[in-house]
Amino acid sequence: MFGIFMESFVILKLYTGLKLLLLLSVLAWIYLLITEKSKSIRILLVYAPIIVVALFLFPISRKGFVALGLDGETYYRILWTVPTGIIFVYGLCRLFERHKRIGLIVGAGLTVLCGSFVYKSTYISRAENLYHIPNTVVKICDLIKPDDPDKRVSAVMPGELIHFVRQYDTSINMPYGREMLVNAWDYYNAVYEAMEKPEVVSMEDLLAATREDYCQYIVLSEERKTDLDPIECGLVLLDEIDGYLIYEDPVTTQIVEQWQQQ
Repeated sequence: MFGIFMESFVILKLYTGLKLLLLLSVLAWIYLLITEKSKSIRILLVYAPIIVVALFLFPISRKGFVALGLDGETYYRILWTVPTGIIFVYGLCRLFERHKRIGLIVGAGLTVLCGSFVYKSTYISRAENLYHIPNTVVKICDLIKPDDPDKRVSAVMPGELIHFVRQYDTSINMPYGREMLVNAWDYYNAVYEAMEKPEVVSMEDLLAATREDYCQYIVLSEERKTDLDPIECGLVLLDEIDGYLIYEDPVTTQIVEQWQQQ
């Protein structure tokens, strides 16, 4: 039981990061515990969070979670129900309400000093357009998307692009998506194996897989090495966009067009 408790504690530590903003949320929680008079607010922001955390750390809870057939790797998601940010912001607003000058200065100062510049994160970048996705993806999708809104096309993309394609244009199918990028899920996809796994792409294996999956377009990074020239293998280079080469496979395109005409 102690081992399960320590595993849950490590998950809690990794989830929260034990950063200064978490400390501010804890201080705001203590402030609300002492000063908040509203019963509904106390239940939601004072009692419920501590109960959730306590149950999360309780070994029997985790055993029950797994016994229900749920994935133990997603146990951390229980912590999503703890509104840490709301607790901090609400506590800060209540402090500002009672002590306007002190609350404003202290609250703003602590938020700035304890936070970090969001664009330092590898997962956050400045918006390049109204879609909040890279312009490169917009250009590639505009090049290969079907002219007829009732039709669809299929394209294989490098892993760094697949997150954004469906956000921009749902008429573009892909043989694999985000699920292939998570090693713990251990999914298999023949196109992914041929496209991403080898250090040097075997064009014969890639085309065999993409044609089996009826991919009309293949997008490769200029830095990606291939054993044969894609053009010599029968592909047509449509364009080069921001370091990506967009190829069309006439063989698959002809087959798909025949289907669509029937």
